[in-house]
Amino acid sequence: MQLLSLLLLAPVALALWPNPRNVSFGTSSVILSPTFWIHWASTTPAPSDMTAAISRTMAQLYTDNLQRLVVGRANADLQALAYAAELPMLHLEIIGNSEIKSIMAEATCELGSRDESYTLSVPADGTAAMIQANTTLGLFRGLTTFSQLWYSTGGVASTFPFYSFFPGASMIYSIEAPVTVMDTPAYPYRGLLLDTARNFIPVTDLYRQLDAMSYVKINTFHWHVTDSQSFPLTVAAYPELSQYGAYSAAQTYSLQDVQNVINYAGAIGIDVMVEIDTPGHTASIWESHPDYIACWNEAPWGTYANEPPAGQLRFAVPEVLNFTQQMFASVLSTLPSTLFSTGGDELNTNCYVNDTEFQQALISTGQNFSSALNTFVLGTHDTVRAAGKTPVVWEEMLLVQNVSLGPDTLVIVWISSDDALAVAQKGYKMIHGPSDYFYLDCGAGAWLGDDTDGTSWCDPFKTWQKAYSFDPLQNLTESQYSLVLGGQQLLWTEQSGPENVDPIVWPRAAASAEVFWTGANGPDGLPRNSTEALARLHDVRYRMVARGINAINLQPQWCALRPGDCNLV
Repeated sequence: MQLLSLLLLAPVALALWPNPRNVSFGTSSVILSPTFWIHWASTTPAPSDMTAAISRTMAQLYTDNLQRLVVGRANADLQALAYAAELPMLHLEIIGNSEIKSIMAEATCELGSRDESYTLSVPADGTAAMIQANTTLGLFRGLTTFSQLWYSTGGVASTFPFYSFFPGASMIYSIEAPVTVMDTPAYPYRGLLLDTARNFIPVTDLYRQLDAMSYVKINTFHWHVTDSQSFPLTVAAYPELSQYGAYSAAQTYSLQDVQNVINYAGAIGIDVMVEIDTPGHTASIWESHPDYIACWNEAPWGTYANEPPAGQLRFAVPEVLNFTQQMFASVLSTLPSTLFSTGGDELNTNCYVNDTEFQQALISTGQNFSSALNTFVLGTHDTVRAAGKTPVVWEEMLLVQNVSLGPDTLVIVWISSDDALAVAQKGYKMIHGPSDYFYLDCGAGAWLGDDTDGTSWCDPFKTWQKAYSFDPLQNLTESQYSLVLGGQQLLWTEQSGPENVDPIVWPRAAASAEVFWTGANGPDGLPRNSTEALARLHDVRYRMVARGINAINLQPQWCALRPGDCNLV
């Protein structure tokens, strides 16, 4: 059954993020019955992660304790609630005859095969609400939307039906019933990259980021887990990599840690795409395998690397290719995702000019720099494909190094949004992550020592409005539109860690979540615009805080309670 169909143009959902593709709202109030419950309608038992999602939604409904962002807060709504109907239950129904799989199984299947569509109806007359979907993943997305509809009177003296008075009681209510949503994402890939190598981020803090991602329907955690500064990832075939390459024994991700992150993410609808960046950004491998690394810690580092320490894999050496393939194979065997990033950015050719071992390898194999790099990258990608995965690379492998990438390879555009056209002209599918829109670390000043007036390389600070203004199809022809799979915001952690990751990322990363879920136009048929979005993003931020995310304020609360009054005039 096809879930998505055209509805009449409808008003924008005040509190929903990302905006559904199609939504209609009424003006009636409805409150949750004291005996409200969520009913799994299938005769097949719900998968365990679906059951957990139901329980989690029930808890959020009663613990968010979020009052509506209007002057007077909950008191502004009390009169409207006096005769509101009670919503007795929410039915969850899988439609069609497909096998009912877990949320995780659906979230980690091939990118083009994921079905996140759903319909949601919340009547105003006291009859049951309903979410229908083809998959548990779709039901989960519908639950996320449902949970954003509700507010609390917050313990104020509440007026119940027939004006019975219960001082101090609290109601959970919505004021825009009936609600009808028919929704599906515009793009299949909606991600967030976190770098856990510059500074280590503990697993518990990763869980919190995953929670926040799920609240706005981000479906891919791009885990940049290793880099030149540290190698915290435990690799079963080469345990010495993290034993010597991590900052400390306490700052590693064990095999179980990785599985825990993958399982946690999958249960809330998020795929984990691991990245082991090669052949650049690999200086930390020197700590355990010095024979595999060229120009290690050479000075001045700026000649040999984009940031210290210098050091890159001697990719022309056959033994290094064999090592990299075995390392990848060991990690790939533990990953359910169909995507794996081999990196490939910022390869510094100066590193190899005076490296004897590298130059001798070129001579002995009869290759030049470009052909040796081609051999290395395609060899590692053979390993990725042998594990049933699709290789993902940064744009330089295609646009700078001209590697003969396989046609299935996905390319991440990051240096500039303008580079998307060059990727499309070569016929490759792409993921948008341009630094001029989506880099969350920009604008924090220089992190290098002895640089008093330094700025970040990608200044200025990228506001949520800037990210929200991104057009995934800019400069592309209509025939190239299908090459865009989606996009992501990115946090490189030279100046971030568990202490500040929440306010650096949230709620800014919600901007791209809506760009790639909702598409170019909102449910009213008009182009997305940040003026309309701001009131909804305030709501997202306050709800995130209620759920334990230390999301930064967007404006003074005075402005949040008065949409439009703080616009530039």
